[in-house]
Amino acid sequence: MPTKPARPCRRDEHSASVGNHPLAPVGGGLIRVGSRRWFLQAGLAGTAGLSMPTLHKNRAEAAGRSTSGNPRKAVILFWLSGGPSQIDMWDPKPDAPQEIRSPFSPISTAVPGIQFTEHLPLQASIADRLTVIRSVDCKASNHTPITMQAGNPLARRTNDGKDGGGYPSMGSVAAQFRGANDPDLPAFVGLAKSWTSDVWGAGHMGTDYEPVKGLELSGKFQMPPGIAAQRLQDRDSLRRQFDRLDRDLDQRRTLEAFDRSTQQAYEMVVSGKVQRAFNLDDEVAGTREEYGRDSIGEKALLARRLVESGVTYVLVSGAWGYFDHHGDNVRWGGIEKGLKPLLPRADRAMYALVRDLENRGLLDDTMVMMMGEFGRSPVINKEAGRDHWTNVMSMVVAGGGFQHGQTIGSTDRRGGAIHSAAVRPQDLAATTFRHLEIDLNSYWGDHRGRPIPIVAEDGRPIPGLS
Repeated sequence: MPTKPARPCRRDEHSASVGNHPLAPVGGGLIRVGSRRWFLQAGLAGTAGLSMPTLHKNRAEAAGRSTSGNPRKAVILFWLSGGPSQIDMWDPKPDAPQEIRSPFSPISTAVPGIQFTEHLPLQASIADRLTVIRSVDCKASNHTPITMQAGNPLARRTNDGKDGGGYPSMGSVAAQFRGANDPDLPAFVGLAKSWTSDVWGAGHMGTDYEPVKGLELSGKFQMPPGIAAQRLQDRDSLRRQFDRLDRDLDQRRTLEAFDRSTQQAYEMVVSGKVQRAFNLDDEVAGTREEYGRDSIGEKALLARRLVESGVTYVLVSGAWGYFDHHGDNVRWGGIEKGLKPLLPRADRAMYALVRDLENRGLLDDTMVMMMGEFGRSPVINKEAGRDHWTNVMSMVVAGGGFQHGQTIGSTDRRGGAIHSAAVRPQDLAATTFRHLEIDLNSYWGDHRGRPIPIVAEDGRPIPGLS
């Protein structure tokens, strides 16, 4: 029986167009030279998740990893916001009835017996480096990032002001239990404009482990002309400047933020690592063309630069809802008019990232995932689109040192129900945490101090990924 359609997502007033450049500095760039507010802006803009306890923890853990010789494990998650269509992408059903099968033709891949649809030729050419999971169970999910980004069926949209039940995202767990691979960089960065709709945060784990708003950090950690590192190193002078600024601000409200954020901004500005990581101008033109000069391509390239620099977990969303292909009567269109022109962009970004990581010797240590919140209905509707479908979703995994060139799980002949080897959200979390060398028996403390397991409901690493 068909599932009940998920409720529509709450619209984000600042949703991004797929073709818009996503990386311009927010708010017109840096505050003018000489302003005491410059450091405050640098310290507070987009830096949730960078409090002093987190910074100290990152430094200690990164130092431990560097002395022990452990690799820089990282995760990049492509978030296909809106819900990718399994039948029109990685699970074609060419023998299904006409109302079900994709208008796109199936094509062979680099792995005999595995087929994708015709608008994913680049991913098809590297299928030996990919694992396609065709049996992701999304029944607990809804039209938000909560459940799948948390890797937890208990984390749900409830529409009562308590969405998520306080459970954190996988990125926030990574921030707490692994920290950043470089102590001068954040552990968890989100690259998205539609934050509420596309990025799930720390829940009751606390603000120390919230994702950093990467698009707001771009350009914020560069010293303006006339400001030298030597001046910044005069901590007493810096504190005196903030003491003067305190006269104009509510001290009770801002003192704690000053204590954390001035130190964070100081460390980041002087090291220069954040600014270098975000500077796409350092990339040669050929590399930028390989990724694509569009939203998902630019963010994919930035994600590679961030994990190479020392960020542990990066989430990439090309635009809000851009895979929500209900039909030609809605913003993102139906399957042919909406999904067809979008697929080459996602295809190119994934292909370029996998090859780039491989060429740089980073692929085995970087787990790459491409997925959304759920799949799409088997039957094409009267508007030439497919509706929300929580029974099953397809996703792709690359890197991570896993065995690839395979599919895991299968759907029935209609492509609408799991036939074998169901992969649950908690299994995805266990796989991700094992890759990051986080003890799967770990617990985090909620806002009441209660211990909560990081892997829910008997989740286990996905069989077949080893």
